[in-house]
Amino acid sequence: MRWAVLSVAKRLGRIALEICNEREFQMKERPTMKLTRADTTGGPSGISRRNALGVTIAMLIAPTTTIAAQAPIIRVHKDPNCGCCSGWVRHLEAAGFGITVLEEGNLQTVRKRLGVPSDLTACHTAEAGGYVIEGHVPASAIQRLLKERPEATGVAVPGMPAGSPGMEGGTPERYAVVLFGPKGRRPFMEFEGAQSIG
Repeated sequence: MRWAVLSVAKRLGRIALEICNEREFQMKERPTMKLTRADTTGGPSGISRRNALGVTIAMLIAPTTTIAAQAPIIRVHKDPNCGCCSGWVRHLEAAGFGITVLEEGNLQTVRKRLGVPSDLTACHTAEAGGYVIEGHVPASAIQRLLKERPEATGVAVPGMPAGSPGMEGGTPERYAVVLFGPKGRRPFMEFEGAQSIG
């Protein structure tokens, strides 16, 4: 559906550009021309109301669709009193993700519903693009996950590694982002602090 809308928006954008270029060419050819009723309502040398409406719709649809395609919304389940969770949310927003925060009193229920193994838990749980994101997963790992779309339940950074997004300060630790699902688990990416090292 999204690609169909993008295709229509691109087509309308091309039509609008052709109309504007043609109109500009006509104005250069007849610089002293006076506008007549035919020029304002369509006809051979004017832009019709239908074309103007098409241009307007294309301009409204295209930017919205492109932004939506680039920045998926991440739904974050977090404890209302957790400062590092808020830091992680700011990290994701800075990377261009849209965020919806849900303050939860019992994250264990959320993790159980989403299928997060107990040994991979951290202090917050999120959902994006059909995947579960557990803990302080860097934005670049989430972007890769959503781009490659591996067969998995999600990714996790167990515990709270120093230097990971939201846990800045101190000496950054080396840690792995783990891809997990029904077929098992494996390292997905490795980081030291917020920097990817593998």
